[in-house]
Amino acid sequence: MTTFNDTILKAFRGEETDHVPVWFMRQAGRSQPEYNALKEKYSLFEITHQPELCAYVTRLPVEQYDVDAAILYKDIMSPLPSIGVDVEIKKGVGPVIDDPIRTKLDVEKLGEINPEEDVPYVLDTIRLLTREQLNVPLIGFSGAPFTLASYMIEGGPSKNYNKTKAMMYSQPETWFLLMDKLADMTIRYVRAQIHAGAKAIQIFDSWVGALNVQDYRFFIKPIMERIFSELREENVPLITFGVGAGHLAKEWNDLPIDVLGLDWRTSIQEARDMGIQKTLQGNLDPAILLADWDTIESRTKDILDQGMQQPGYVFNLGHGVFPDIKPETLKRLTKFVHDYSKQS
Repeated sequence: MTTFNDTILKAFRGEETDHVPVWFMRQAGRSQPEYNALKEKYSLFEITHQPELCAYVTRLPVEQYDVDAAILYKDIMSPLPSIGVDVEIKKGVGPVIDDPIRTKLDVEKLGEINPEEDVPYVLDTIRLLTREQLNVPLIGFSGAPFTLASYMIEGGPSKNYNKTKAMMYSQPETWFLLMDKLADMTIRYVRAQIHAGAKAIQIFDSWVGALNVQDYRFFIKPIMERIFSELREENVPLITFGVGAGHLAKEWNDLPIDVLGLDWRTSIQEARDMGIQKTLQGNLDPAILLADWDTIESRTKDILDQGMQQPGYVFNLGHGVFPDIKPETLKRLTKFVHDYSKQS
């Protein structure tokens, strides 16, 4: 039996480790030829609804790159149909919702999730991976209420979130009702993932960087405090992450989380200089992985030198892997991080 590698769990908890652990957001999927071959036969929906297939996609990067964690392969939209939101993932567009939320009545109509009945395939995939297939921790995840709400209100991806903000500002009662419903769904959904075997949880608030600090404090932070406070009872590391949200890092630092994920706009040192003492995760710009190896190595060294100044650091990208990145680059990068951090 292969020894279980719990290095990343130690780092998440701020403990000393013998090397800096690595995982990559979106490490499973679009950049892998094996995955692209599957996608010729199956849709994302079909893959995530077949536990054997979904487990294969999830564990593939662990076997190929030697990363220190697996991240469950699924979409942040996965739980929304359970509460009555009809979502279609359109190729080249992303999640599309034909009947967006507009009124308080629309929010009141939303149901509740029962994970064992509504998303059994997600839980079966987790059980299969954690009981039989992985020798590293599995990270489960959910979208955060603001990010999920942005799709539900805009009807799909957005560049400016104008409709979302308009509801927030002009219909605060409707907004907070929606936040509470999405918080309830997130807590139930994540708890079920943990009970099925997930060893850490990342909450993706991908688009919350669109808000300023004042609005985040009033409209979002209380909901996030409730979500993380309730999930703390499960005793697994909790991670938060958003894009273009460095101005919110101090607000996140107040939350009952273990790990603060940074995108590439805020350096590890800048976060430490703000007084953030939680474990930090990040934050190589994924575009750098399209450059020559010397550039990749130089930029990675700089990030590692900052991260390794104290315990509580996990290497990752500042956003997800995109399709043009070569699998061999990710494998070489993982080895470099492991080797460099062992020597230092």
